[in-house]
Amino acid sequence: MIETIAKVELPVDETLYIRKNRIKPLGEDCGKRISIVTGIHGDELEGQYVAFALQERIQQNIEHLKGTVDVYPGMNPLGIDSITRGIPAFDLDMNRLFPGNEEGDMTEYLASKIVKDLEGSDVCVDIHASNIYLEEIPQIRINELHAKELVPLAKKLNVDYIWVHAASTVLESTLAYTMNSRNVPTLVVEMGVGMRITRKYCEQLVDGIFYLMHEMGIWTGEVAPVREPIVSQDGKVCFLNANMSGIFVSETKHWMDLKKSDLIGKIIDPLEGKVLDEIVSPVDGILFTLREYPVVDEGSLIARILEQ
Repeated sequence: MIETIAKVELPVDETLYIRKNRIKPLGEDCGKRISIVTGIHGDELEGQYVAFALQERIQQNIEHLKGTVDVYPGMNPLGIDSITRGIPAFDLDMNRLFPGNEEGDMTEYLASKIVKDLEGSDVCVDIHASNIYLEEIPQIRINELHAKELVPLAKKLNVDYIWVHAASTVLESTLAYTMNSRNVPTLVVEMGVGMRITRKYCEQLVDGIFYLMHEMGIWTGEVAPVREPIVSQDGKVCFLNANMSGIFVSETKHWMDLKKSDLIGKIIDPLEGKVLDEIVSPVDGILFTLREYPVVDEGSLIARILEQ
């Protein structure tokens, strides 16, 4: 059932709607509730396919649904329509507005209505993608303040990597922080590339959502086994940045074991046909973030390596 959780009148006779699709068992009292959130950033589209594939599979086997599934595919519809990360015209990152204020301006009002509607969920999964410059393997990022509760849930979502951040690096104005502070366990998924859909990553996550729903008693149908993710704390991640401007050409593959001094890629000069710099791994580890967009400036992020 399609429900409107927020509505705002816009100029020129237009209306902004934030909607969800609530799927419930037929003829039964609902058990637990899981909420799937995506589209907070308008240029992150991986979650759009997850929302579709999840609902398609549920509808094909609705007899196995024993709880409530709420799917919020477009939390920032103006951003999605204009292919912009934030809320256009306001130049605001929606994920810096929570918990919002129902008596505030339009953006604060929308944030407050989202929080109010998500309250009461037993689990919330907040799906994001990377930007257009980087590709991320499917991973979950967790504030260490909530790690004890969230890591066991994250292990059920079929991701490759769980990255526990120090509390000092987590912004309190995000949706995940707000909901976790309100006793709604919320997992932040990062995967893929901005403005793209990486179907293999999306389908991997959908399998994980079904596994989590099965463990929660929301789903009684068959589920695929999930992979065992790597779990890391802050201090084990190595960031590699460009030392100069040019065109980055990768010489390795994503999610690959690297040895110290292995070649990751080169920065080249297409005008003179020269190699300006070689990017090598400073440690033994696994490459979990890799530059996707070739043009780089000095300081541009090239890769992240999970040090082993």
